[in-house]
This record gives sequence, structure tokens and C-alpha cells, in this order.
Amino acid sequence: MQTTISKLAASLASLPTHFKLASGDLIPSIALGLYQSPPNEAVDAIKVALKTGYRHFDTAWVYGNEAALGKAIRESDVPRSEIWVTTKLWNTFHAPADVEPIFNESLKNLGLDYVDLYLMHWPVAHKRGAYGRTDQELSENPYPTWQAMERLVESGKAKNIGVCNFNIRRLEKLMSHPLKVRPAINQVEMHFWNPQPEIVTWGQANDVVIQAWGPLSGSVGRHWLDKALNAPEIKETAEELGMTPGQVIISWHIQRGTVVLPKSVTPSRIIENFQVARLPDAAFERIEQAASAHPRVRLFDPSHSWGLDVFEEGTYQKR
Repeated sequence: MQTTISKLAASLASLPTHFKLASGDLIPSIALGLYQSPPNEAVDAIKVALKTGYRHFDTAWVYGNEAALGKAIRESDVPRSEIWVTTKLWNTFHAPADVEPIFNESLKNLGLDYVDLYLMHWPVAHKRGAYGRTDQELSENPYPTWQAMERLVESGKAKNIGVCNFNIRRLEKLMSHPLKVRPAINQVEMHFWNPQPEIVTWGQANDVVIQAWGPLSGSVGRHWLDKALNAPEIKETAEELGMTPGQVIISWHIQRGTVVLPKSVTPSRIIENFQVARLPDAAFERIEQAASAHPRVRLFDPSHSWGLDVFEEGTYQKR
């Protein structure tokens, strides 16, 4: 056990602890994701994470646990200035006049004066009060929504802004406008079964940091999670390095240059997920090649229910 701990400790410094955004701000490379975390469980989970060393937390208005994050921060002994808080703009509030009021509601829920990052949750605008009824024009051209988000940066209430679930075409179209503030982040579904190397490469070339949500393949049940944890390339690397398969996958994400957002409310899992280490080059390449070799599987695609082809792919295996 001591050998394993020493091996991890010796390697830890070689994996980036932060990535630099277009604004110059440094975002921690690993966050506790709060998707589907019930508020009563989220408070304790966040406190465990803070004690473990996490300084990055990812929530959203639609998750219903912003207040839990704010409560945990206030009850901790970690200064607010050392904690990175991300929350998100939900689809039904893309009308420019709705952006600031719902952002202020998130701030009130959090009990904070500012957030470090505010993300457009989906490239899909729904008509106000009509979830699922898509505003096609604003979905295809989110620039008016983005301009309203830029004003949040100008006010100092959001330090950075970005997007989620944008493909390259949608990103390039948004960035073709005369932006005052560039997207700092694109947060996308990314895991062993859907590694998206193209968008990772595009982000690095265009100064947009990519974040991986659902990084362990467990956002919609255990089937794909179990398959990832038991993939030969993952298991063999874990055995070689004295790590768990989950730690290998999380380390692989960070080594690719992406911020990773594992989610859990289980204390032992929260602690385990934070113990990352740089993988030997041969092991990293073996996992990268294996992830890119199989048919890609997208675990969450709301296109049908939203009446809009969100990802515009057609090459993904149905889960």
C-alpha cells in the first residue's frame, strides 16, 4: 500500500492541477460534478470534497442544488477566493432579457456575489414557459444570448463564460461574431466510449478549454460504466500502476488536456477520484487508441424530445 501511495504522490505533480483560460484565469483540472446530487446529500459530499482538496464545483440552475453548494462553502473553512464555482443558464432562459434575471436567481441560490464560470447549458433555446418547444432561430444563432452573458462579465458577476454541448460547427458560428468575451470552456459528454478527439484538438487550437462531463461513462446507469472499468486497457494499466480503474480513466482525461467532472456523493469515491497520477506514455497511448477504435456511444442525446438535432452527427452507436 505504501508503494502505491508513494507512486501516486511522485506522479501527482506531473499532471496539471489547473488549465489556463483565455481570460488568464486558472481553472482547477478536476471538479466535483453535482448533476443529480440531491441537495441534502450534496452538502455533505461537498464538505468531504473540500477537505480532500477539491477546489472546483460544477452545478446548474436546473440541478436544484445551487443552494446546497453555497451552504457547504459558507460552512467550510476554505476561503471563497480559493473555490471555483460553475453554474449554468437553462434552455428556457435564452431570450436576452431573461439571462440576467435567472443568473441573479442562481447567485441568490448560491449566496455568492459572483461565479467563476457561467455556461450556456445547451445550444438549444426553448420558448419561455414551454420546455421542449424549441426556438429554432435562437438555437441556430445564440449570439444574442451570448451578448447578454457578456454583460455579466462586464458587471463582474461572472468572471468567465462558456458553453456546453456545442459541436465544432456551432462553436465556430458563435465565434464568427464580434465577441467581446470569447468562450472560455466547452463542456461536453466525454468518456472512454465517446472520446471526441476532434473537439479536444479543436479546443487546443482555438484556446477553448474542453471539460468532460460523464467522464466515467456512468451518467445513465451502470452498463457502460462497468464496461469502461473492465476494459482490458484500463484494467491492465490500473494493475500496473497500483491504481483503481476509475483513477486511471480520470487521469487519462486530465492528461488529454481536459478538465474532468466526476460526480459522486459517496465519501470514499470522492476521495478516490481525486487521487490522479500521470500515466506512462505507452499506457496513455494504449488507452487513447482503444477509446478511438470502437464505435462511439453517446449516452445522452435529447435531440428527439427537443425537436432539434443537437449534435448533428449520425455516426454514433445507439446505447
